[in-house]
Formats: sequence, structure tokens, C-alpha cells
Amino acid sequence: MTYDVIVIGGGPSGLMAAIAASEHSARTLLLEKGKKLGNKLAISGGGRCNVTNRLPEDEVIKHIPGNGRFLYSAFSVFNNYDIIEFFEDMGVMLKEEDHGRMFPVSNSAKSVVNALINKMEEQKVEVRQNTPVKAIHYGENEHTVILMNGEKVTTKAIVIAVGGKAVPHTGSTGDGYAWAKKAGHTITEIYPTEVALTSNEPFIKDKSLQGLSLRNVAVSVLNHKNKPIITHQMDMIFTHFGISGPAVLRCSQFVVKELMKGETRVPIVIDALPEKTEEQLLNEIFKLVEENPKKAFKNIVKGMVPERLLAFILEQNKIEDDEKCANVSKDKIRHIVHTLKQFTFHVHGSLPIEKAFVTGGGVSIKEIVPNTMQSKMMHGLYFCGEILDIHGYTGGYNITSALVTGRLAGMNAAYESLG
Repeated sequence: MTYDVIVIGGGPSGLMAAIAASEHSARTLLLEKGKKLGNKLAISGGGRCNVTNRLPEDEVIKHIPGNGRFLYSAFSVFNNYDIIEFFEDMGVMLKEEDHGRMFPVSNSAKSVVNALINKMEEQKVEVRQNTPVKAIHYGENEHTVILMNGEKVTTKAIVIAVGGKAVPHTGSTGDGYAWAKKAGHTITEIYPTEVALTSNEPFIKDKSLQGLSLRNVAVSVLNHKNKPIITHQMDMIFTHFGISGPAVLRCSQFVVKELMKGETRVPIVIDALPEKTEEQLLNEIFKLVEENPKKAFKNIVKGMVPERLLAFILEQNKIEDDEKCANVSKDKIRHIVHTLKQFTFHVHGSLPIEKAFVTGGGVSIKEIVPNTMQSKMMHGLYFCGEILDIHGYTGGYNITSALVTGRLAGMNAAYESLG
């Protein structure tokens, strides 16, 4: 069988590529090794599918710290606002939530996946599920895709959209890297991003703070000179192995990169009260202490931060539960306030890439034409989605990148094969 375009991978970028190729008159085949299409989409945003983000283009790109700037050319062709229009035209109404995140009004990822599948049916894309690819043979004029069952399919253009290595139960198991290498591409080092961090600190090991959630705290990652590399102010949680939650996931790639440079431990600083300066807090507490000398110190600072964190910090400073304000030295108070503002400890690693939400690294973007997603190394070869060395924070940014690069890859694969 011969096709104009073969798309390998039925995730967000592959589905978008297949739709775009067929809309541009290409006879398109989509190959998916699993039994379902859109697996990762179906679980994204807690099963509600955070389709994209409606922040201005510059902001969206800022939220894709892994080579987001590469997407400027792509965005000039198809951007996050086009994604919103694309889904609404298919009858999937979207609504905006915090930080510009866009979700289907139905609150169900299924409606997003089904709309894409219906669109492919409408466009007469041939879809084969449970069809893993064994190898790709690149030829002078056309390429041959060899399936696991031995069948061979030929095509003028191939779009590789098989994802990275994160969330492997959805089918992303890194299959595409070998096919990219065979075409002469460089694969940059693969590492986990948007991943929970592990720590060997005694208070983590003895589970003192396990399960404690902190709301709207500022989490910073420091380099070996103790200078902040990045700070994110969001929620976080202490776990039985370390730390997790939105702020930690966003900081994680910066920790992983430090560890990749050879650091064995990376300092993390939590500011539990980011809205107030250390000075303001000190003055507030000194005043309360002065006004309530007979009250237990614990009771006057109660409510400033979650009780378990406060108890932990007071215990570290050897302050008994019933210790009166009058008996607590100014130095101790200074130390407590300093800890509330700069709770510092070390992380020593991250969970493995299989437990990460997003893959860092991939096909080098230096070898990809930015406004077409075409390989600079091989005719008739396109890449899109997470196999590329592009990664963003969670919040609709990775799906945006997948849909935008998928749209361009499919469209330009069609132009090349029909050209």
C-alpha cells in the first residue's frame, strides 16, 4: 500500500498531524501501537484535558522553558488562539480557568479526544490501532514503514509523533529516538521534567511532614553558589520520599539539570509567607509577644502557617508547647521567622522518567526547520510533539506545543508529498 503521508503515533500531535495532512488533500494513514487513540490527552488535566492556555503568545512561550523560543515561527502559522478556534469549530466549547488554562465545558477529556477522532473519520484518514512499527527504511524517493507483522507500507512523507519517555503506560516508550538517529538526527540527553523530587533529609526519612500541603508558597532552587536559579509560587506537598505538587513540578527540571551537571544534592528554599518580608513578620511577632507576655508563644503565632509546619519549626527551636512569650528570646524569634521565610533543605534526586509528566531532551531542534517541522537531515521526514527537545510546564503548555507542531508537520508533509 502507498500513502502520501504516514503519521506514527496517535497522541495529540499525531492526531493533529493526521487531520492537517488530510485537510491538505493527502491520502493519510495513522499508525498507533496501542488499542486507543489520545491516551495521554484522556488523562491530562486530571481527566478533564487542559487543551491549551489563552495567555498571550509571549507568556505561553515563557512557560515552555525547554526551547520554547523555537516555537515563535510555528506560532506565526498556528497558535494557542487558533487551537481554541479549531476545537470550538468542531463543537467542543472551551472555558477559561485560573492562569489562563482552557478546559472543555463538558469537563471531560473524552469530548476532546472524540472530536479529533470524528474529524479524522470525516477527513477519511485511515487509522490502524494495535499496529506497532518495527522499523523505517528511508529511501531516495519514498520511505518504507515496516510493521511488526511484517507488512510494508510506502509513503512520500512520514510524521513521527510517538512522544517521549514520560508516562509510558500511555504508549510513550521512546520508540522514535532510534528512527530519528537512523535518519541522521542527534538526540539530546533525555531526562525527567515536571517530576516529584526525592530527599534523604532526616525529616523526610522519618516522615515528620509527610502529607503536609502548603498553599501558595514560594519554592526556590539554588545553585552551588547558593544563588536562586528559579522560584515558583504555588502549592506544594511533602511526601514519603520528598516533595511534590505544582510548585515542585515546575522547579524540578532545574534540579534535574543541576544533578546532571554532577551535583549530588541541590538546595531547596521554601518561603512559607511570601507576601510578607522577614522584617514585617518580625515586627508583627515582637508586638504580639510584648502585648501577650503570659500567653503561650505557640498560640500567638498559630494560624500564620499550617499547624504541622509550625509545630515542626518550634520543636527544632526547642520551644515547648506551653512556653510563655516572655520566656522566648528575641534571637529565637528571629531564628523562627527566618525559618518560616527560608525553610532550607536538600533534595538528592527525582522520581524516574517513567513517573515524570514530561520528557526533557529529544530530537535536537537545531536539525528541524522551525516553520515546517521538517527534518534538515532527511527529505519527507517530520517530527512533532514530545519527541522534540521541547518541554513546558504543566498547565496546557505541552499540549499546545504538541498541537501546534502537529498541525505544521501534517500540513507540510502533505505539501511535500503532493508537491
